[in-house]
Amino acid sequence: MKLHPDIERAINEQINLEFLSAYAYLAMAAWFEHKSLAGFASWMTLQGREELGHGMKFFRYLNDRGGRVLLEAVPKPKPDFATPLEAFETSLQHEQSVSTCINRIYELANQHKDYPTMSFLRWFLDEQVEEEKTVRDAIAKLKLVGESETGLFHLDNQLGERAKTPPAAET
Repeated sequence: MKLHPDIERAINEQINLEFLSAYAYLAMAAWFEHKSLAGFASWMTLQGREELGHGMKFFRYLNDRGGRVLLEAVPKPKPDFATPLEAFETSLQHEQSVSTCINRIYELANQHKDYPTMSFLRWFLDEQVEEEKTVRDAIAKLKLVGESETGLFHLDNQLGERAKTPPAAET
């Protein structure tokens, strides 16, 4: 079954959005490194790697379905944040926009009865629930510690522990 042009176009947009997400997370990681918050930087670096992996899943899927990958320029990400909380709020907005785009592709696939694409997207639908929850949890903790340098230090250490956890295998 050939991909409908609307679905191919939407998947290309998603590929570029995933790569933009990776770039944005790397910019956040760089900002955290500059602020000597290595745990936060590590967390953001891992997020960037995940987003790159997601983009490559879409990339391979589009090729597997006979579509053509068309990469676009990636705009410069925001380089500075007033606080760690602002960086994580920016991350949440980004994840929500990714979720919206994946939902849109799913709706298109449903409309065109493209069952393979619907099946492919189910993993991403579940993944986005997890991604948004993880960022919301970090935001809640950042709000809890507020201006406390001690609290921020402990949260930085806690988020840095993620780097020591082996990543889940890419499916």
